[in-house]
Amino acid sequence: MTQWTTEKVARELLGAEHERRDRDPFTDAWPDFSLADAYAAQDRLLDLKREQGERVIGVKLGLTSRAKQQRMGISSPLTAWLTDAMVLPQGEPVPLGELIHPRIEPEIVFVMGERLEGPGVTGATALAAVRSVHAGFEIIDSRYRDFRFRLPDVVADNASSSRLVVNPTGYPVADLDLALEGCVFRVDGEVVDTATGAAVQGHPAEALALAANSLAARGQAIEAGALVLTGGLTDAVTVTEGTHAVADFTRLGSVSVAGR
Repeated sequence: MTQWTTEKVARELLGAEHERRDRDPFTDAWPDFSLADAYAAQDRLLDLKREQGERVIGVKLGLTSRAKQQRMGISSPLTAWLTDAMVLPQGEPVPLGELIHPRIEPEIVFVMGERLEGPGVTGATALAAVRSVHAGFEIIDSRYRDFRFRLPDVVADNASSSRLVVNPTGYPVADLDLALEGCVFRVDGEVVDTATGAAVQGHPAEALALAANSLAARGQAIEAGALVLTGGLTDAVTVTEGTHAVADFTRLGSVSVAGR
């Protein structure tokens, strides 16, 4: 039986991602796997990706809806890292041959104009550091079988990060009411869900503030120029061959992607 450590967890997750294989949660065999252990494994996973040539470009939040937090027994979102290898330009299909069981969800995306470092960041101070706001999709792809995991498992797995699509047209914060920014999510022409920015912690800026404060507790910050995925506005939908997903926002425009 494997004696799991954060190093072994990080290497196993990287191998699972590269080999397109899923596995049981680590907490099944390591019941004392803590949240601190999980973030240490996440950071080590990022180190391994950097060693392979990937570059950090930002931060994502996971479990930003209060319903999801209640299911996982937490009171605030989790944070994870974005790298340049995750970027999928608009118009390019989701590379299903590289992924295990991808799902897609629409997001409000920030591009930071200033460095944001906690503690003590509020929604207002967080929003003041934002350069532009964009429509986006995140394609998540858990390395755990059937998306079955506990909180430390998903944190170690970099919050199921996989790919992201961002509309390059950004808008100034002052031109938007992000709590009321609407999104209509269509898959294959059918409306599957609608939401507003309030679905993310009441306001996406509150999610951004929580991310900055959470990272500060680990000696980290959100850098100027970083992308920040603020969290899924709706539940994620499975992407398969031929799936065509479109998110139409009130002011932020549209973003679309297809599975191939």
